[in-house]
Amino acid sequence: MASNHLIFAATTTALDKLQKVPREFWLKAGLAIAAVIIVFIIIQKVLKINKFVLGGAIFIGGGLMWFNWIYHRTEPKFLTPLVDRIAPFFPSAGAYDAKQAQNPGDAKKK
Repeated sequence: MASNHLIFAATTTALDKLQKVPREFWLKAGLAIAAVIIVFIIIQKVLKINKFVLGGAIFIGGGLMWFNWIYHRTEPKFLTPLVDRIAPFFPSAGAYDAKQAQNPGDAKKK
């Protein structure tokens, strides 16, 4: 009979395992759950907005993000071939400094 009590004492319970989980994990898990709830609330509010205004805001936001990617060349890897073709038509982050570093006489010779 005493050996049965030792078996139960030796096994770890789920509560013991949960207490060993680092506090940072619980903080991150709580933040993730809160973020999902906030995103759901925002989506519910956005669905009530005029679709024309919503489309315009998405278009402007997407355009700003796209041109920021082209300017700083921070696009996702799968878009690099497309941005490589488009980037020469737009200014880049180092273009102004490179132009200012040139000797003014060099620009007239071209």
